[in-house]
Amino acid sequence: MHFNRSIKQVPRFLLLGLIALAYAACKPKPAPVKQKPSFKLVHGIGFTEVRRAFKSGISFSDQGFQLEPDWRLTFLSDDSVNIYSPEKKKFFNCPVIFDHDSIFNVAWAWMRLKKVTKDSIKFQVLEVEDKAIMDDKSVVYMTLYSDHYIKDVLHSDSATLVKPSRQDTLFIKHKTQLADSDPKYAFSARIPASLKSKSPMLTVQKTSVTKDVANNITIADDYLTPRFNIVIRKAYDDFNYPFVILVDSKGQLHFSKSSIDMSMSPEFAEPQNRVMKAITDGYLKHYLDVTPGTTLGIPHATKIMVNVKGIKG
Repeated sequence: MHFNRSIKQVPRFLLLGLIALAYAACKPKPAPVKQKPSFKLVHGIGFTEVRRAFKSGISFSDQGFQLEPDWRLTFLSDDSVNIYSPEKKKFFNCPVIFDHDSIFNVAWAWMRLKKVTKDSIKFQVLEVEDKAIMDDKSVVYMTLYSDHYIKDVLHSDSATLVKPSRQDTLFIKHKTQLADSDPKYAFSARIPASLKSKSPMLTVQKTSVTKDVANNITIADDYLTPRFNIVIRKAYDDFNYPFVILVDSKGQLHFSKSSIDMSMSPEFAEPQNRVMKAITDGYLKHYLDVTPGTTLGIPHATKIMVNVKGIKG
């Protein structure tokens, strides 16, 4: 009763004002407008990539693939970058396109900008399929330092800064121990195993990889899957076999498996494997000088692919 009377005594305009204030207080506040990321801070400053690593901080994959920093760039504006092409050995002006959030397309590569200062830039490399970011595959990070920071603050140079880290070395040492203990842990060597003939009866040639973007073939395939063509003259018979050989850390050859798909004729798999093992033990071990593959100067077990042709004579 007293409460109702007190309301009646409040001027109408004041009551309306109080109601409006209460309504405004209950209304959710609009989300703050996120500022569009910009490279304005670093326009005209030269940057060099000094580190490219996986999310783990290591620059090597389990298969032996090595991430190598090779970007050199200068942002001319927020929509243009001058970037060096290692293949063509010259600089090109390329587009920079802002997509959303902190995602950019820089020189036709999708990147998430993680950090930008006058001294450094950090990107996350994005894998994009059908306009969707594949988070599980976007595991590579790039760090670039300004040329001024490298020279005048760190008193160093890019050749020194891009060297593999202690963490990389420990990782490779661990993998080497595993590979030496069990062939299933063998991994690609950064400097592949090499084969050299020591008999006029045998010739060996390492094949070279040609970059093919359409078929996802890169220069790295040259060391990830080393391939050799071998011809043996005066062989016991004419033959032609493609197979995989394990080269251990001592440079010894061991037949690993056939490269022939025998799923349609499984009964011939075992006899053919015996022949390929005999070719490895009887010819290749005796007629080849072998240098084991190494990564960071450490020899380790690795696999190579060979195509061995025998010419009876």
